[in-house]
Amino acid sequence: MRLRNLKNKEIIMDQSPYLIRDPENYRGKWKEVFGNDHPIQIEIGMGKGQFIIQNALANPDINFIGIEKYDSVIAKALLKIPENVPNLKMIRGNALEIDSMFDHEVDCIYLNFSDPWPKKRHHLRRLSSHVFLEKYESIFKGEKVIEMRTDNSDLFQYSLVSFSTFGYVLEEIYFDLHKEKMPSITTEYEDKFSKDDLPIYFVRCLKP
Repeated sequence: MRLRNLKNKEIIMDQSPYLIRDPENYRGKWKEVFGNDHPIQIEIGMGKGQFIIQNALANPDINFIGIEKYDSVIAKALLKIPENVPNLKMIRGNALEIDSMFDHEVDCIYLNFSDPWPKKRHHLRRLSSHVFLEKYESIFKGEKVIEMRTDNSDLFQYSLVSFSTFGYVLEEIYFDLHKEKMPSITTEYEDKFSKDDLPIYFVRCLKP
């Protein structure tokens, strides 16, 4: 995917009250950032932010954090946030450093249309590989919940096996989400793929 550069991205990022640039400084302190003990849900690789923003607006009693590593993309997401959304923050960071950002504070992880890393030698870069599942262990607060959406069947099948092998129970599975259960909140990619009549794969899994 080619990313279009946003010329004023640094200004947007510098002026936004929603962006956290040094998340490691808040590890173990996110309830202080939000000023409450509400559940924390994170989206790793949030893209342009449609999913995380709409969830924050629809669920004021849950704190949401979107994580994205590309400046131009996160700047576009910041521009979409309306005024006064106290339960939303965004992090400019790399998923490989997720365990340096949180310490047993997260209630749910969303993996939406993650990079499928199709070449076999790159499979451990997938956000559902055991490399990342091990990192997630230290950031979850209690029961571990992961929800995943993808258009990539190979990544989906790989992830089902990976989750199961790591002790997760596959609680809910859809091989064509929009035909079986239309979600109320979608992502930008999801809207595009659905419009083209492509199947969206979904799994919700949990680990007590």
